[in-house]
Amino acid sequence: MARRAARAAPPGGATVVEEDPGRLVRITGRLDVHSVPEVRTALHAAVDRGSGPLVVSVDGVVVADATGLGVLVGAHRRAQRAGREMVLRDVPPPALRLVRVTRLHRVLRVDDERVRAAGAPPQVQHAPAGLPAGGREAQNRRAETSSMPRRAS
Repeated sequence: MARRAARAAPPGGATVVEEDPGRLVRITGRLDVHSVPEVRTALHAAVDRGSGPLVVSVDGVVVADATGLGVLVGAHRRAQRAGREMVLRDVPPPALRLVRVTRLHRVLRVDDERVRAAGAPPQVQHAPAGLPAGGREAQNRRAETSSMPRRAS
C-alpha cells in the first residue's frame, strides 16, 4: 500500500510568491490536492492584506485536478466578500481550456494576452449564458420526442 501512495505523490508542488503584497501573487508549479492548502493560505492572506484588484499570475501552473480549480474559485469568492476583484493573468493554454470547459470563465475574470489573441474579450467574467427563445423555461423543457415519462409537477 505504501508503494502505491508513493507512486501517486506528485513530483513537486506549487510555489506561491507574493510579489506586491496584497496586489500581485505569482503561482507556479503543480496545483493539485497536495499543494492546495499552501496556495489557499497564501491567496487568502493576499486578499485580506490588500485593497483593489488582486492579480494572480498563473504562468507555469499545471492544474492537475479539481481542487486546483476550487482553490482559485474560493479565492475569487473571498475577494468578492472583501469588496475586491481577483484577476487571473498569464493563464497557460491547457489551464485556460480547463477553465473554459468547466465554464469557470463565467465566474473567474481572466485577463490575458493569450485570451485576447484568441479573439475573446479581455474580461470574460460573468459572460451571459445564451438562452433559447423563451428563457430558462424553454431551455429546461424536455423534448416531446423523449422516451422518458414526464413527471407530474
